Amino acid sequence: MKIFIYILILLSLGVIVYNFTILNFDNLLGKESSIALIGILAAGIVIVLLGILLTSKAIDRKHRNS
Repeated sequence: MKIFIYILILLSLGVIVYNFTILNFDNLLGKESSIALIGILAAGIVIVLLGILLTSKAIDRKHRNS
């Protein structure tokens, strides 16, 4: 499960990098740039949620061992 979460985090980072290449900094509120911004935001949220999941799994393991 831990490896799968790290793979998902890497994929999310890849989505962020890809969406940064699509951004048009001259017109950030244009159609393609707004879609890229939404993708960057969504991928960032995925990384935060997966980080929370990793932390909760670590706490659960420590709680079960004590």
